[in-house]
Amino acid sequence: MLVAITGTPGTGKSTVCDVLASRGYHVVDLDVAAKELGLAETDEAGDTVIDVDALADRLHVQTKVAFVKAHYAHRVPTNLIVVLRCHPQELWRRLAARGWPLEKVRENVEAEAIDVILQEAVARGPPVFEIDTTAKRAEDAAAEVLAVLQGKVAGHEPGRLDWSEEVAWIGSRLA
Repeated sequence: MLVAITGTPGTGKSTVCDVLASRGYHVVDLDVAAKELGLAETDEAGDTVIDVDALADRLHVQTKVAFVKAHYAHRVPTNLIVVLRCHPQELWRRLAARGWPLEKVRENVEAEAIDVILQEAVARGPPVFEIDTTAKRAEDAAAEVLAVLQGKVAGHEPGRLDWSEEVAWIGSRLA
C-alpha cells in the first residue's frame, strides 16, 4: 500500500513522516527522489520544478506499506491520500518563522484557507482523509495517520475543516 502524505508547506509532513520512519515505516521524500532521478529543475524565479508525471512513472517502492511525502504527493498514484491541514493563523506563524518572504507566506496560507491541496486530492480519486495538525504533537498526528490505515476514519473525512473565513484575516496581514 502506498500512502501519500501531502499538504500545504508547513503543515507538518516532514515532522509526521520522521515519526513514521522512526517507527520502522518506509518513507520516500519525493523532492529527494526527484533530484536523484534528475527530475527537478530550477526555474527563472529560483523555484524548484518537479516533473511529477515522470517521477510517478519512475518511482518504484518495494515495501508492503510506504509513505510518499511532498506538497504534491497527492499527484502521484497512491492507494490512499492523507492531507495534513493547519489553521491559517498558525501556518502563517510557522512559515514566517522559517524566514520565508511575506508574499510566499501569504500565497501558501491563502491556499490552505481555501483548501487547494484538499480539493486537488479529492479530485484524484483514491480515498482522501485530512488531519488537523494545528495544535498536535507530531507523534499524535502520526498516530492518526496510522489509525486511518487501520480503518479508524471517523473524524478524518475530507471537507470537515473550513477556514475560508480566514481569507479576510490574511488580507489584513498585508495591509
